[in-house]
Amino acid sequence: MFALVLPNLALLSLGFFSMALLKFIGHLICVRIQLRHVPGPRISSLIWGEEWSLYHNMPGSLQADWHNRYGKLVRFSGAFGHQIISITDPRAISFILNEGIYSFPKPIGVRAWFKATLGEGILWVEGKDDHERQRRTLAPALSPQAVRNLTYIFHETSTKLASQWGKIIDESTEDSTEIEATHWAGRFALDTIGRAAFSYDFGCLEGGPHSLAETLDGLTNTENNLSSFYIRALFWVFPSILRIGVKGEMIKKTKLELGEVASKMWQGAKESGDAEERTMLAMINRDAPQRMDEEQVVSQMRTTISAGYETVTAVVSWLLYELACNPDIQEQLREETVTAINSTFDKLNSKYPLLDAVLNETLRLHPAILENHHEAGETINIPLSEPIPGTNDLHLIVPKGTLITIPVNVLQTDPSIWGPDAHLFRPERWIERKQEGLRPYGREIFAFSKGPRSCIGKAFAIAEIKVLTITILRHFSFTCPYKIEPFQSFVIRPRVKGQGPSSLPLIVRRI
Repeated sequence: MFALVLPNLALLSLGFFSMALLKFIGHLICVRIQLRHVPGPRISSLIWGEEWSLYHNMPGSLQADWHNRYGKLVRFSGAFGHQIISITDPRAISFILNEGIYSFPKPIGVRAWFKATLGEGILWVEGKDDHERQRRTLAPALSPQAVRNLTYIFHETSTKLASQWGKIIDESTEDSTEIEATHWAGRFALDTIGRAAFSYDFGCLEGGPHSLAETLDGLTNTENNLSSFYIRALFWVFPSILRIGVKGEMIKKTKLELGEVASKMWQGAKESGDAEERTMLAMINRDAPQRMDEEQVVSQMRTTISAGYETVTAVVSWLLYELACNPDIQEQLREETVTAINSTFDKLNSKYPLLDAVLNETLRLHPAILENHHEAGETINIPLSEPIPGTNDLHLIVPKGTLITIPVNVLQTDPSIWGPDAHLFRPERWIERKQEGLRPYGREIFAFSKGPRSCIGKAFAIAEIKVLTITILRHFSFTCPYKIEPFQSFVIRPRVKGQGPSSLPLIVRRI
């Protein structure tokens, strides 16, 4: 009996696999034919498409080169020939991020990553109703009014970081010493999100090893290696790859550890309560019986911790790097903010124009998220501001399932918008434009995305980064003696050129 059944099962499995493979190949051929009029580079590998080149070149450099050569629409291939459209056309971007946003969900690979690491939180959820329901629950705790009441926590965690830097200098035999800034930026980000969002002190700024920080860092801040390449190249097409190998185990460990911490905080909040109801956890706790079960709450908490850690660590690191490389700007900013001790939320956003300019210029040149990824949820007609090259078409028909990417770094260094010095760190451009009575550059900054799915933590992140910058400048001056390059982890981090994980060693001295 078994001798007959097993061959039949094998043949059946082979038949299903063959049908799936033929369907996949047929879809690729149809999409390629439908998009043949969109210009782009020739495929460099039948297996990997352009993924190998993208992985081994400086982050964002190939996209910039392609758009310079081919225009505002660029078609290129990913692994196994799946088609990707890179878009910088302003009308198309507005349509994708605003009126058509729910027709362009996150790609299946991106959703699989968020579900595997964080759960079914706001970064994973799709569909207008489900997304808006989750956003309504979380947004009040991250609104400008809520952040206004939490600014004192940003000052406290910033002061803790400054205290640790002071101890490191005191233990040195010199009047200055080398401090690894990315390490401390991550610890600051975790402690701040823990206290401000959940009334929970992770204790990352105590100076010793920290399990959660090391787990989060180990998942995304890894050296270039073949396993990392395979994950990044294949998860767009085969999301199940996130469940296998060493990386799969790290993903499971991260989700488990984040879940344990989140559950502990959730249970503690239910037992002790929060009389002032200032934090995100208090607001979720208040509304959860009607809206979320415990696993949903834990997923949102995982998401908040991870997002608050990754992006803030990257932006703080790049801001400190640019100030280290521009001592004149560092001194001017120090002079502007010398009286900013314990500044309120409103003063942070209205009294320090150079601080605003430095942060905006950092976000412009060093967006933490290099690309905004979407997928055509259906075959859809995207309006364009100018015709596809060689045609009169002011619309692009994108087949269902096509991956769409909006290259943030290309948009934010476009010389036609930012001028011939677009590649330079020059915060004055923001102040000059305001003095000339021109519109600010705000609409061209995509660091927090745009539209209904833009980052709800924007006000929170900007305030905490400003407070930390002011605090560090009040106590220290710093330079960077190393060549630094961008490094693609989950976000774009700095690292010493040629090294593995992210790093930003600064020579720091007390003022």
